[in-house]
Amino acid sequence: MKRKNLPWKLIVTLALVVIALLVVFPLDNKIRLGLDLKGGSHIVLQCVDTPEAPVDEDSVRRVLEIIRNRVDQLGVSEPVIVRQGQDRILVQLPGITDPARAVEIIGKTALLEFKDEEGNVILTGANLKNAQVQYDRIGRPVVAITFDSEGAKAFAKATTANVGRHIGIYLDGKLISNPVVQEPILRGEAQISGRFALEEAQNLAILLRAGALPVKVEVIENRSVGPTLGRDSINYGVRAAIIGAILVLIFMPIYYGRLGVIADLALLCYGIFLLALFIALKATLTLPGIAGLILTLGMAVDANVLIFERIKEEFRLGKTWRASVEAGFRKAFRTILDSNLTTLIAAVLLFSLGSGPVKGFGVTLSLGILCSMFTGIWVTRTLVEALAGWVGSNVKTEKADV
Repeated sequence: MKRKNLPWKLIVTLALVVIALLVVFPLDNKIRLGLDLKGGSHIVLQCVDTPEAPVDEDSVRRVLEIIRNRVDQLGVSEPVIVRQGQDRILVQLPGITDPARAVEIIGKTALLEFKDEEGNVILTGANLKNAQVQYDRIGRPVVAITFDSEGAKAFAKATTANVGRHIGIYLDGKLISNPVVQEPILRGEAQISGRFALEEAQNLAILLRAGALPVKVEVIENRSVGPTLGRDSINYGVRAAIIGAILVLIFMPIYYGRLGVIADLALLCYGIFLLALFIALKATLTLPGIAGLILTLGMAVDANVLIFERIKEEFRLGKTWRASVEAGFRKAFRTILDSNLTTLIAAVLLFSLGSGPVKGFGVTLSLGILCSMFTGIWVTRTLVEALAGWVGSNVKTEKADV
């Protein structure tokens, strides 16, 4: 690092620290927690083969996509929706403590049909464009539906042919509304009313917007995960991280003197940067993720240890302090890059191929590696260069004592 570049690098470092602090604090409810820490619903669905709708690769993929759309409209943060085996789908919903409602929404086929008085299907929900909760004249919730252009034409034809007669609206074969057609409906808009409670109307609107499942789906596992284990895990994990960090912060100045103080400052920057990245990327913290966080804490210290040992080796060879710093960082960089790169590849593979908690571990490990490399190579070097006189005099004294 050239001395003339030092002022702006100090400014960049300080600016990054300030930005990270503004992102992190106040910390309340800024970090998303996974199912194992927050609690929620754990549901396993199985696609069932029927003569009318056989299960194949395409139908399972469509089921997966429709369930994902339904869950997205539930407003669940960071759900886990993955395929298991040939015909099963795992759904984990952090924060959803009512699994019955979750199953009601994600497990229903949601086949919408309009039938005349003879029971003939005159229109289905295949041409549905939108469904929203509204209120009728006396304040009761209803579901307002809108058809696309093709559906609007079919609905206009059906209502024209059935003026003065009932058109039944069925969901999965169950009659939910049976209005009398007063006049032809030509604009492709209608209302489904059935003395719904507000939550029932909202659930119906979600089901209709997401579309019908192409095959029958059965719930084979449905359980609620309580947050008690999560709270204990967070407490133990945070305690372990704090104890580990304190021990490291004490050890580094004892062993490396003033260089150790710089390592402690870099370690604090690492922690702030990592939390800021977690919050900015809206990553989900899981129990394995806490383990990954503690692991990367050690890796961040390891980078500083490698750098300081290289610097000391160069200084013992008779080089000046600034030359020792330059050579130490250059030689340590190759080792740091090699070790972190191989670990980063493993972390990316865990995230790409894993699911649930494994992904959480991969995310934490990846972000931790990137932060540890940045603080080791950039922050530590900037601080060593900025405090060269203060640190160098201490190392020279140590050498003289030896």
